[in-house]
Amino acid sequence: MKTTSHHNLGAVPPPSLETNPAEKAVVHKSLYWGHDAQVLFTGWPGTNSGMYALAVIFVFVLAVMVEWLNSCNFMKQNGESVGKVVVQTAIHAVRTGLSYMVMLAVMSFNGGIFLAAVGGHAVGFVLFKRRGERKDVL
Repeated sequence: MKTTSHHNLGAVPPPSLETNPAEKAVVHKSLYWGHDAQVLFTGWPGTNSGMYALAVIFVFVLAVMVEWLNSCNFMKQNGESVGKVVVQTAIHAVRTGLSYMVMLAVMSFNGGIFLAAVGGHAVGFVLFKRRGERKDVL
């Protein structure tokens, strides 16, 4: 006697999003080293070494910007006005969006991109957080 699940009766597999099987992207499940990567956008940076270098620099700058936005106190004065709340909310949204972009770039599992993200956060910490701590001490 053959048993079947009622969930698969007449089920058709979902259509493939790939039009050309040769264009399938390799999905890595651990860190790998090389310039053949896909970071943030489909086909970018691809196999071009120059575009890979640009992607590494882009991720580094994003991580530095996240640290800068984390250290800034744009509206530290007393009093809560609607304008201040809107500006603080907008800055928080931008900071969160940039943080997620860095995280998604790291999820490419490319070693160079990972090092760029960590290095950018470290440089941003030294440039912005340490400066703020020194002002408090002096």
